[in-house]
Amino acid sequence: MKLVIVLLFVSMFFNKSFSREWSSDILGNDYINATILLPDDYSGKIKATIIKKKTTQNYRKSVLYIHGYNDYFFQSELGDKFTEKGYNFYAIDLRKYGRSITNGQNKFEVRDLKEYFTEIDSAIHIIKENKCDEIILIGHSTGGLIASYYIMETHNKECIDALILNSPFLDFNLSKLEEDYLLPIVSKISNLTPNISISQNSNDGYAQSLLKKYHGEWDYNTEWKMPISPDVSFGWLSAIHKAQKALHTEASINIPILLMRSNISIYGNKWCEEFNRGDVVLDVNDISYYGRKLGPSVKELVVKEGLHDIFLSRKPIRETVYKYLFNWLDSISTN
Repeated sequence: MKLVIVLLFVSMFFNKSFSREWSSDILGNDYINATILLPDDYSGKIKATIIKKKTTQNYRKSVLYIHGYNDYFFQSELGDKFTEKGYNFYAIDLRKYGRSITNGQNKFEVRDLKEYFTEIDSAIHIIKENKCDEIILIGHSTGGLIASYYIMETHNKECIDALILNSPFLDFNLSKLEEDYLLPIVSKISNLTPNISISQNSNDGYAQSLLKKYHGEWDYNTEWKMPISPDVSFGWLSAIHKAQKALHTEASINIPILLMRSNISIYGNKWCEEFNRGDVVLDVNDISYYGRKLGPSVKELVVKEGLHDIFLSRKPIRETVYKYLFNWLDSISTN
């Protein structure tokens, strides 16, 4: 009897939290989206958004993509590639990001990465409703950290068949002194004062390497993915640090993992041609070191001249990556 009551409660929650009204998406006629209504948090009313690539048939395999910090889903090419290969493609704009931003919110604010588990649960519930046999989770940068943390921490890890990490944010790109002493102090202080903000540098070099109007190939909403990353709060830093620390010490993700990263990190305060040939956000050695420790079945793909978002690298590089990725998925597929 207790089990029946629990199942009814879960069903009522998901039916209420997910809007069944799919609407046309900003990406065009091939994409639709719907709103995930979430319980109020410390900032007031919140929501998330699930985006879906329309297909003529319902495939037995699905992908769920989770974006990074100062980001949202706009990579329609990625969705197109997956549906061409026989996957249903879904993406999520997390609370306070992209399509999910509401008036008066502090963009990207979070105090514990577990806050995101609710909308990921909802998205997976919708995918499973469509009689999907195989679910692949993809996470970019902070989304890669969230995806890894989600699989490690939640009951839904049993329904995820593989994890693709696109330059995951598994460690801060800071000095040893800052990581060993400053971050733990900030984490403790954040319990009392989570809203204290810390400014990031004013470098827009990464945006210049992406945007078509500068030196890249892409157009996107610069109100949602800002050229210069905004300040981060103590609460946000603490949330990231907590998840990274847990993965460093406790991770044992027992599903196949594809770990993708650039071959080189690029440093500098002003755009130069090298910014289009490497990761200008994270330390690729940290990605490799901590990524290979996530579980017993990690395959590392080192992408020569790959950008921080591997799927936004130059077209010849992307095509090589897609070929490798789908060969890898075929090699691990259970269907």
